[in-house]
Amino acid sequence: MTRAEIHEKVLQALAGVAPEIDTATFETDVALRDQVDLDSMDFLRFVIELHRQFGVQVPETDYQKLSNVAAVIDYVAAHIGVTAPSR
Repeated sequence: MTRAEIHEKVLQALAGVAPEIDTATFETDVALRDQVDLDSMDFLRFVIELHRQFGVQVPETDYQKLSNVAAVIDYVAAHIGVTAPSR
């Protein structure tokens, strides 16, 4: 799986919880809570969907690491063995 595929699935998971978002214009480096009004239950549903999509268990102690879409992509990629592209 590529980082682009992870990105697409993360946005799909987020849209499943917050259908009002426009995934085409969603900014990956802006805090999720600044772009989407996620309450704690919505965030939990998002984490559950990440587990369903990728098989990644996200312990509650790691929730703060999922601050924006870019961070979620990095987290998922690290946990499924996708390396970062070389720069």
